[in-house]
Amino acid sequence: MISRLLILLLVSVSSVAAQQSAPSPTPAAAATPAQTKATYETLLEKVKKSDPTIDFQELRLAYTETKAYGPYGGDAEARKAMFAALRANEYDKALASAAEILNRNYMDIMAHFGAFVANRELGHADKATYHRFVFDGLLNSIKNSGDGKTMETAYVVISTDEEYALFNYLGLRPGDQALVKDKGHSYDKMTAVDPKTNETMVFYFNIDKPFTWLGKSLKN
Repeated sequence: MISRLLILLLVSVSSVAAQQSAPSPTPAAAATPAQTKATYETLLEKVKKSDPTIDFQELRLAYTETKAYGPYGGDAEARKAMFAALRANEYDKALASAAEILNRNYMDIMAHFGAFVANRELGHADKATYHRFVFDGLLNSIKNSGDGKTMETAYVVISTDEEYALFNYLGLRPGDQALVKDKGHSYDKMTAVDPKTNETMVFYFNIDKPFTWLGKSLKN
């Protein structure tokens, strides 16, 4: 699973960058109701201590309330460098790129995956275990937020990166993307193809958080 995911992530980096380069200036919709029970900094400290009780969905949503949150743009160049280094077995370089990304956005799933692989290959077992813990926690929090089959059961994401990370994990090749507005919420309607069967599927992602951020940024 890990080797397959690495290959898929390498292929998808340019796709993610293209999707993020020109976000639609659609007005923000009301964010999905979610009460932050603790500050982002408090929750992050629990993560860094590998606290098994951490609620990763609460962590991700709390991050969207911070000044550091920016769902569009990302670290495309640093991510490309990280995966290029992994492919070349230059694991120290991969770690440096992962650290650069995480220093700006600790919720970056791909950076945690890269750090996991690099640390594992370098024999840094404890660090590899930690980044695998965070990677799994972030990804599972998306998977557990819905099933993506309808707008009512859409996966809740805080960035486009998370959509592609989920597709990569599921072994699906992303296709067309369309913005859908319904009942005060905003969704990405995404098609994806299973390369093993050529079956095309449709998934919905609730993007209220990114659109709320975008609406506020356009007003400033």
